[in-house]
Amino acid sequence: MSKEKNNQQAAPIIKKEHTSVLEKIRKRTGLLVGIVGLALFIFILESLLGSGSSIFGGDEMSTLGSINGKKIDRNEFITRYENQLNNYRQRNQKNDVDEGVRVSVIDNIWQQYVVDLVLKPQFDKAGLSVGDDELYDRVVANPVQYIIQQLTDQQSGKINEQFARPDGSMDLVKWKQAVQNLPADQEVALRSMEDNVKNTRYFEKYRMLINKGLYITKAESKELFKVQNNRMSISFVLKRYDSVSDSAIKVTDSDLQKYYKENSYQFTNPETTRKIEYVAFNLMPSAEDLAAIEKDAQRVAQEFKNKNTSEDSVFMAQESENGNILVQDFNKTSMIIRDSSVFTAAPGTVFGPYNEGAYFKIYKLVATNSIADSAEVRHILVGLNDPQNNQPKRSKVQAKREADSLLVLIKNKTVTFDTLVKTFSDDIGSKEKGGSYGWWDETAGWVEPFKNAGLMGTTGNISVVESTFGYHIIEVLGVSKTRHASYKVAQIFKLIAPSDETNQKTFAIASQFAGENNTAELFDKAVEVQKLSKRVADNIKEGDRQLPALDQAKELVRWAYTAEKGDVNIFTLPDKHVVAKLSGIKNKGVLPMEEVMDELTQKVKQSKKAELFTQEFKKEMPGSLNISDLAAKLKLELKKQEALSGETHNVEGVGHDDVLVGTALGLKPNVLSNVLTTDNGVGVLIINSIDAPSIPADLMMQKSQAEQAVSARSDYEVFNALKEISDIEDHKSRID
Repeated sequence: MSKEKNNQQAAPIIKKEHTSVLEKIRKRTGLLVGIVGLALFIFILESLLGSGSSIFGGDEMSTLGSINGKKIDRNEFITRYENQLNNYRQRNQKNDVDEGVRVSVIDNIWQQYVVDLVLKPQFDKAGLSVGDDELYDRVVANPVQYIIQQLTDQQSGKINEQFARPDGSMDLVKWKQAVQNLPADQEVALRSMEDNVKNTRYFEKYRMLINKGLYITKAESKELFKVQNNRMSISFVLKRYDSVSDSAIKVTDSDLQKYYKENSYQFTNPETTRKIEYVAFNLMPSAEDLAAIEKDAQRVAQEFKNKNTSEDSVFMAQESENGNILVQDFNKTSMIIRDSSVFTAAPGTVFGPYNEGAYFKIYKLVATNSIADSAEVRHILVGLNDPQNNQPKRSKVQAKREADSLLVLIKNKTVTFDTLVKTFSDDIGSKEKGGSYGWWDETAGWVEPFKNAGLMGTTGNISVVESTFGYHIIEVLGVSKTRHASYKVAQIFKLIAPSDETNQKTFAIASQFAGENNTAELFDKAVEVQKLSKRVADNIKEGDRQLPALDQAKELVRWAYTAEKGDVNIFTLPDKHVVAKLSGIKNKGVLPMEEVMDELTQKVKQSKKAELFTQEFKKEMPGSLNISDLAAKLKLELKKQEALSGETHNVEGVGHDDVLVGTALGLKPNVLSNVLTTDNGVGVLIINSIDAPSIPADLMMQKSQAEQAVSARSDYEVFNALKEISDIEDHKSRID
């Protein structure tokens, strides 16, 4: 199979300057006969979204925002959105798509726009490239995990038979030889996969380029050692801002305007937000509702008694909230049934219904077992997911087949258990301990099948046990001689919820309130007169779907971004009706002076206090013999702190104060500092002594720690910087 380059004949992919390996693969190895489908989730880059302007423009219905001046066309976005939903339906063989999937699809499409319009230009500026041979290797010759996942059936977890070996693993020969005559409609899927790999590789190189440019000097390493290890004894005098009442400080309009003009950056809003005030009319079941639910729970309890064990699961799914089937093991200490007769009752006995908080609960004693007080086992986990990245590794069928094969090897003494633990087990936590976690009891947080294999097993027994993680080959190393009873209990929950009639009555009350108080002034007055509990939700972003104490609030948020300040409206949420007033609009950028008047006034008053206090300190410092003398003249307390570390941000008796700590780090012993305007007041300090360990000749540990810390922050900080300069307006929430 030739690897000659054929760039001139290569077909373009997405951008004309990028050559596709599609033609090269076709010429050298051909292409797959069947593609599982276009990937649902494309290249994801976290923390790269921004919120845009809060005022919908005239093109609201045709655009969903903009990135670097490029408007995001609504119709184009919807086309991508529908295509991805259709692919999801096909891949998962279902027609319904839940809200979580829809949100994920929208987020992923938006992030792809961000990649194209924010990241890719940076790749070009940095001179990065992904060569055809490099892409060919990652897509065909040695496919990356992403490609393998796209060739894996989502239902069975198995690689498509066209590309699988007999043991179910990826067959590279079949993949390379799935050659010619690829239908045109499937070329789109392959090129999408190829482009995903290329994008990911660009991102990897960009990150590497940034990280390789990060360096910590020897001088920085020395300073880091000092910060970590030096301990300072300090004395300081501080006049706190709160020692003078705000009412004693007079502020003029010119003071406010001057401060705002000189410090407008302090009032910059990083993203558009809204603020609402609201009154909640909670949906609570009436006495009649409660009686009706209790009567139904009694019916369920009676029918539960008449069900045999084989019928329990179906009945529980039918009667319990959300179709939950809950069966748990308890001992005498942890038992949740309030009737002590459960400990002597026969299996099949039903208890309840009991009114327990939000539910009526019905319990059925399924079985009573004798289990060991403690046990020790060792195991080999044949997992479904890769323990390193939690990505799918094998299907349940493959895992069961491998576990059964290993069991045969162990029982035939072909290979020792210890060897197989080290070479096969996917449980990282026990792999280096021979597969054992030592002795444990029923309170251990193991999954039930694993726990039962030990506590209900016998010493020396080896078996294959299935759990949510995969299949375990478990050998019981020992069980305690003492045993106790364990009680298996099935549970049915009946939600205590308001009836439709109660809901309608509550809605009528909320509607009347909203209708009679449909302005900001009337709303505020009614809340005060009726002594209602008014709540506040602030910093609401356009894409929010949940708010504190308000679930499924998408429509409320959408209204907040189309309403005028002072508007009032009513909303129905799952557990309440809400009458809300839009009380605040904060747009991205520097906020108008009138919107920050409270904060501005506070800052100006603090600034005036700082000026006043500074003058007091400067007046007394020249004639003071030492810091104690200065404190006495100012009638302030001289404070001390021993063993102050540069790593802390807190000063004893003061609280968080970066200025005090930072000044201490740069000050020489027995030298009085200048007058400091700190986070908490105005003052001076002196270093009494420094306990400073000798700086080691080898500072590699400090250097490594600093470089790791900088590297860990680099992605977030670089991408945040790119976001800030990219002028991103994000209105993707309008799509649904």
